[in-house]
Parts: sequence; structure tokens; C-alpha cells
Amino acid sequence: MRIVFFGTPQFAVPTLEILLAEAQFQVVGVVTQPDKNRGRGNKLSPSPIKAVATVHQLPIWQPARIKKDPETIAALRDLAADIFVVVAYGQILSQEILDLPRSGCINVHGSLLPQYRGAAPIQRCLTDGVTRTGITTMLMDAGMDTGDMLLKYETPVSLWDNADRLMAKLAVAGANLLLKTIVELDRITPIPQEHTAATAAPPIQKSEYTIDWTRSQIQLHNQIRGLYPNCVTTFRTQPLKIMETVPLATELQAELPIEIHKLLPEIASLDLSTSVPGTVVKIVKGLGPIVLTGSGCLLLREVQLAGKRPQSGTDLVNGMRLAEGEVLG
Repeated sequence: MRIVFFGTPQFAVPTLEILLAEAQFQVVGVVTQPDKNRGRGNKLSPSPIKAVATVHQLPIWQPARIKKDPETIAALRDLAADIFVVVAYGQILSQEILDLPRSGCINVHGSLLPQYRGAAPIQRCLTDGVTRTGITTMLMDAGMDTGDMLLKYETPVSLWDNADRLMAKLAVAGANLLLKTIVELDRITPIPQEHTAATAAPPIQKSEYTIDWTRSQIQLHNQIRGLYPNCVTTFRTQPLKIMETVPLATELQAELPIEIHKLLPEIASLDLSTSVPGTVVKIVKGLGPIVLTGSGCLLLREVQLAGKRPQSGTDLVNGMRLAEGEVLG
């Protein structure tokens, strides 16, 4: 089976690797986004998919706008592929491109469609606080994740999953589901999506990284883990990334670490009537600072000062002599 693979980020790598490992498949080409400036040095670097394709000496195309690139489209046509596999490629494919492979284009999408159609399904499901998500394989059409569904994989979402952890887990699950989908393709009956039940997962905007301490503890916890590792507040006029938190809510006690349980009655007994959201209301030795939100309190487990490596909340307290009563943001 001749396959052309479309993908760009690390999320797509396990799927490309599983196809390369199967003797029954021949990956005849890879399409990925153009190289871009990445990392602290802002050096021009290839996408993770290009890096894998280069190691395997595969033909690579990197059109800036594939729909407007007749040379790339002509080259794809000449490959006479059976299937195009698309995983987080980052560009919309025209109907002309979708019609090229003999058996169609199969997409691996990071949600249980029709929920979370769009560019950021994993981040959005976490910021919404869902308890279950998964992967869907589908036959692509010209819409945004609107094609008929083939197979699904479902998994619980932990209160402690963040975007990196969940993405890594779903990337492997997606690779396995794609393999199963292709092997069983002739026996799978595509299922149309229920479009009235669809929800959107638009790209993340930079403004969404800013922490608004007037939001509730669980809203902030979900924002911080969903947009990991980018959420930021201010601390003594300097930016401070908040990377891991614990919502100190009695209704979540069954999911909280044992060492947190004894804090709940202590926090409930605090007089917070004169404190504003963002105030450090308590410092717990060995655990870190506790910050008041618009509803409830949040323990800061991991933070990152500008230009520094991530550190525990306890190290922030000790290193910066953080005191109760200081206000973040």
C-alpha cells in the first residue's frame, strides 16, 4: 500500500513511525510545514516530522500554501498513492488534493468527533475540564474535521493531565488506531458526524495565556494544565509562569494527593474577607504558596521565573523570600 504522510508536530511522529515499521506499507512521500524559527536561539529548524523523514531518506515537500502550489500537487499526483494519511498537518487540503489517492484521505484527530473540531482539540478539552476524550479516525472532506468517522479510541482524562502528557498519550493511541483503521478499512462502515452536536477547538491565542486570578480555582487549574507550559502572571512586576497547580476544593478530595487532604480544613478556616484574588494567603512548608482565586484557593506546585528553569513552589518561596500577603498579577 502506497502512502503519502501529511504531518508537522511531535504529535504526528508516532503515526509516521508505525507506518514506517510495517512492511505492508510503503511511505512514498512526506508533506510537512516549512522550517521555522524555534527555541531560545530562534534558529531555523525542521518540523519533528521532517526530522524523521530525513532520517529515513523519504521525499519531502514543504509548500507554504499547498492549495496554491501546482508543483507539489503535480508531484503528489505522480506518486499514485493509495492513501493520504493526515495528522496535525496544519493546512487545509483542497478537494483537488483530497481526490488524488485511490482510497481517500484518512485523518487522525485528537478528540471524539464531532466534539472539538479544529486546531487545538487537546488543549481545549483540558481547559474545559472534560473527564473523557480520545482519538477519531475519519475520511476527510473539504470541511474542517467534518468527514465521516471510521474508528474511535476513548480514554479518561485525569485532573493531573496537562497538554504535554495528554498529547503524548493520545499520539501513541492515534498511531495504533490509524494502523487498525487502514488494516480494516475495507470492513469499516463510515459513520456521518452529527453536525448539530459539533463543538469547536480554535487555535490558542497568546492573550489566553494571561492568568486572571478572579476566575475560580478549577477554571484556573484547567487553564494552566490545558495551555501548559505557557500560562503567566506577574510577580514583583516580572513575569512568572505557573506550570502546575492543585485546586484546594473539598469536592475534589478523592482526586487530591493525601498530603493535601489535611490542608482543606485549614484553608476553609482562613479569614479571606479582606484579601483580593491573587493574594498569597498561606505558605505551607514543603508544599509551596497558596493563592486566593475568585472562588477557592490554588496551591502553586511548579513555577518558572523569567530566564530561569522551572522550580517547585517551595523553591520559589525560599529563593525569593515570598511572604504571605504578597499579590500576584
